[in-house]
Amino acid sequence: MSRKALVTGGASGIGAVTADRLRADGLDVLTADVAGAADIELDVTESQLVDDTLRELGPFDVLVNSAGVVGPNAPLWEVPAKEWSRVMAVNVDGPVNTCRAVVPGMIDRGWGRIVNVASIAGKEGNPNLSAYSASKAAVIGLTKSLGKELAASGVLVNAVAPAVIATPMNASTAPETLEYMIARIPMGRLGQPDEVAELIAWLCSDRCSFSTGAVYDISGGRATY
Repeated sequence: MSRKALVTGGASGIGAVTADRLRADGLDVLTADVAGAADIELDVTESQLVDDTLRELGPFDVLVNSAGVVGPNAPLWEVPAKEWSRVMAVNVDGPVNTCRAVVPGMIDRGWGRIVNVASIAGKEGNPNLSAYSASKAAVIGLTKSLGKELAASGVLVNAVAPAVIATPMNASTAPETLEYMIARIPMGRLGQPDEVAELIAWLCSDRCSFSTGAVYDISGGRATY
């Protein structure tokens, strides 16, 4: 029996490419998104809806939390409170809701893999992207904490921290902000979704067996710690 995976934000970008990569490994993959060509429509910010939906469609052996939004391109003091809350709801509450829904079943079965898509912005901060940077720092902290909580259970929790990747999500990023981010990448280019998906696929597999609560940089050399 093949393992079952859920990929949030699976309609496009890193999520969609990751879903295809996991299918190539033989996993039964469901994609979830608020719109687009996903298998199920799901708003990850709605905790009860997430719990009910995943209990109905599960159990899941693998969870990839790729749903995310960039949010406002503006100095912190110009970011409306409503927009700040929206970024936190999607980027932080979303992974919390999905993890709460699937972790108990993973513990019962003694095996599971969770990969949270964070960002190098969560480590270093990007100017004019305070909400996004703060939310991804929270995802990193969540990953480290949950990984330690589940370390002896057979359920491994890791994160990837990409630099800027050529995805539809970055299409609306202000050109000057995009230029700033690319200029900080020693390889001098955008990353590609399939490069991130390859790393995620390893973290979702039996090949990854002695790593949890870790953050894997995939940043073209940008990462400094």
